[in-house]
Amino acid sequence: MSVPQALEAASPLQICRLMRPDDANIVGNVHGGMILKMIEEAGCIIGTRHCNTQNGDRCMAALVRVEKTEFLFPMFIGEVAHVTAEITYTSKHSLEVQVKVIAENLLTGAKKLANKAALWYVPCSLQNVEKIMDVPPIKYATEEEEEQGRKRYEAQKLERMETKARIEEVVLLLPNPEQHTVGYSQSSLIHLVAPSDCTLHNYVHGGVTMKLMDEVAGIVAFRHCNTNIVTASVEAINFHRKINKGCVVTVTGRLTFVSNKSMEIEVLVDASSLMEAKKQKYRAVSAFFTFISLDKDNKPLPVPALKIEGEEEQRRFEEGKARYLQNKAKRLANKERQQ
Repeated sequence: MSVPQALEAASPLQICRLMRPDDANIVGNVHGGMILKMIEEAGCIIGTRHCNTQNGDRCMAALVRVEKTEFLFPMFIGEVAHVTAEITYTSKHSLEVQVKVIAENLLTGAKKLANKAALWYVPCSLQNVEKIMDVPPIKYATEEEEEQGRKRYEAQKLERMETKARIEEVVLLLPNPEQHTVGYSQSSLIHLVAPSDCTLHNYVHGGVTMKLMDEVAGIVAFRHCNTNIVTASVEAINFHRKINKGCVVTVTGRLTFVSNKSMEIEVLVDASSLMEAKKQKYRAVSAFFTFISLDKDNKPLPVPALKIEGEEEQRRFEEGKARYLQNKAKRLANKERQQ
């Protein structure tokens, strides 16, 4: 059997988009879901192009995971988003794409790094969506670069398996819940998957799903604090199963943890077939979104404390607190290294 020859990594791909009023909330902040959608589109394009440089079945890059994504600065109506995607690692059946989003103010010419993310894709054959194709290997500048990529691959693979193993049911809302409780802000969105939502395989684009998730998380955050809110970061998004055209998806968001100035919201996506009643609902995607509250000058505001009710809510709160402290420690460590 011949060993696939390593290819030069595809040149970085860049897409640009002017932010319009329908991309933003009522005060002009661009929705985090819109930015996630652009990030995924760029990743899908460069991943699909790379995987189709080999002989055999044509394929489409399918999103399976998004690593923790930081929203470094808010974007506004009238700014241009420059989204740059680059393939940074390939395994036998998956590839890592790192994406950066630069926000450009057309009036002043000022540019800022608004977002950066790492996404993992697998190539699915156009002839058989269940068939995962081989990924053409890329050349690395150094052995150390390849080894670092391999470590990232092993880490995300392990975490995807762990997340899949701890899938929970969504608890229904209580009647007339008290303000600032989990039940008071918990929200759901029901969406019928249309052809315009789908890839050539007739399953949903990852970016479409992430946009719906961000919308629901935003509703939860707004209900809790009743102020202008924006996406601050997204913990790893895991795509457990594909969602096909014609499915009904239920996207549910619930608060898990609240600090003085941030809110962690668990977002769960369940899917069921509209036409095949015998097929049971299944968990398709899960993630944790972090939102912050802003005043009229886009400065962070204090967030109302979360009122915990019951052992399950307390458990989720403690788990969220551990994630919050861990991420805070990482930010401080990175800041010290940069100084």
